[in-house]
Amino acid sequence: MHAHVLMLSSSRAGSEDYLEHAKSFLFGHLGDNREILFVPYAGVTVNWDAYCEKVAQALPEFNIRGLHTYDDPAAALNQAKNNHQAIVVGGGNTFSLLHTLYQQDLMGTLKSVVTNGTPYIGWSAGANICGLTIRTTNDMPIIEPPSFEALGFINCQLNPHYSNFAPSGHNGETRDQRLAEFTALNPETAVIGIPEGTALSLTEGRLTLLGDVEGFVFVGEEKTAIQPTADLSEYIR
Repeated sequence: MHAHVLMLSSSRAGSEDYLEHAKSFLFGHLGDNREILFVPYAGVTVNWDAYCEKVAQALPEFNIRGLHTYDDPAAALNQAKNNHQAIVVGGGNTFSLLHTLYQQDLMGTLKSVVTNGTPYIGWSAGANICGLTIRTTNDMPIIEPPSFEALGFINCQLNPHYSNFAPSGHNGETRDQRLAEFTALNPETAVIGIPEGTALSLTEGRLTLLGDVEGFVFVGEEKTAIQPTADLSEYIR
């Protein structure tokens, strides 16, 4: 059984409406499936009910139910495949998302059900937790999870919202400089930077980049461009 995972860089691309660009990716990933079990735990300044409603309004073609509404979230995850539900994890703060998943003892269950074929989609923070750890997230560590270890669906790190843009007059580090700090200390671990509007698809044991622009792989001191549809299966565990 292969994991079927879609990792979107972002919920928006450019000036498009919320999740507008993601729809074609979702339809392609889910086929005729329209049932979604939504995990809103990355939401911090929006309450989880409101977050679910926001997603439901953006995706009227789908039936959305929040994981937080179940008395037994672990059981809901375990039953998702039989209920023809895809698990969708929204963006927000990656540290808060991982903290809540650990706090509710859901990490093992989530990893198990996805590994055994329950479709998974995540954007931003929801994509970040698909890598080995969350140590290459862009987010502020507003809360401390018990571990930075993530779901490990792929054998590398992710950096959603990737851009190396440096505003004129800004003296802080660029994204490449920050990622170079990680790869300097972890020279054997690759980081895949996925720009907004792109996604990584893990299906049938193959990892590919989706979208219209190139992404990048960082390993040690090397930065390598990756083209859309490129086979990245070497980064699967």
